[in-house]
Amino acid sequence: MHVLHVVGARPNFMKAAPVIRALEHGVRQTLIHTGQHYDASMSDVFFSQLGMPTPDVNLEVGSGSHAKQTADIMDRFEPVLRDACPDVVLVYGDVNSTMAATLVAAKLLMRVGHVEAGLRSFDRMMPEEVNRVVTDQLADLLFTPSEDGDRNLCREGIPIERIHRVGNVMIDSLVRLLPVAQQHKMNGYPQRYALLTLHRPSNVDDPSKLRGILESLLEIAADLDIVFPVHPRTRQRLDVSGMKTAHLHLLEPLPYVEFLALQRRALVVITDSGGIQEETTYLKVPCVTLRANTERPITVTLGTNVLVGQDGSALKSEVRKILDGKGKQGSIPPLWDGNAGARIAQILAKE
Repeated sequence: MHVLHVVGARPNFMKAAPVIRALEHGVRQTLIHTGQHYDASMSDVFFSQLGMPTPDVNLEVGSGSHAKQTADIMDRFEPVLRDACPDVVLVYGDVNSTMAATLVAAKLLMRVGHVEAGLRSFDRMMPEEVNRVVTDQLADLLFTPSEDGDRNLCREGIPIERIHRVGNVMIDSLVRLLPVAQQHKMNGYPQRYALLTLHRPSNVDDPSKLRGILESLLEIAADLDIVFPVHPRTRQRLDVSGMKTAHLHLLEPLPYVEFLALQRRALVVITDSGGIQEETTYLKVPCVTLRANTERPITVTLGTNVLVGQDGSALKSEVRKILDGKGKQGSIPPLWDGNAGARIAQILAKE
């Protein structure tokens, strides 16, 4: 069997690594990096820490509008895929690379497996939601992380025999590297801190919304240090706006192990990321999400996650609860056990 993996952004790497490892014996594998994340701090170091092989091909598409990036990936991926002619193309998550590669493979009548299928925020304002819906309609094998993913796919008319609940591959990477993160020295960081990530266009592209979030964060920072690894997109918006961030601990984007070490020690994580909602749930660290909805509702119903949207008062209230020892305790969802990649490998072996 020949399996071709397509990755393009940091969350993809954490999801692909366990599957690649599980397929190491007896399976020919090809790894294509679209170059959607092209900065070394957002890409190369993740491959190294996750133990992933060097990509066989880097399409080097870089940034651009959603339409241009998607078109560039499709244009550059098609000849690569024709030459490789794999038995199955595995795509991961919900980035533009995921949908673009799926469209190319489907038009070439090649089988597609979608890892992390079935997640829905039901918010078409999110580009990722469009990517999820299109990818799932075209994929032949849909590997879901949780029961809500199965339900969403069935509701959309996906035949049940194409749906395979395998658990959360991102947690596979976390489980494997958590012992390394536990040994990581935390010199230079505060003893008590909140960890902040912020990158979604809905939060950072509108200066008034970004200013409102920052004002609430600065009030929180009066009682609790806030450590803030800044996404390049957000850094650009902050530089242009000239907003005050003097009381926040701003960092460059961090490699996976270092960020995981910060997460596990944080009193609370404040984020608008999807994957971090899952990681904090597994780590049982309280999470406050600056979004009105989530495609990962299991992190709210079972996990440690609370949604506050862009409501500064709700954000401050939830952080206060956590500081008072009243944060959500949560539990780990079923099949989030570090073995999702192995389950995917077993299913592929039967194809």
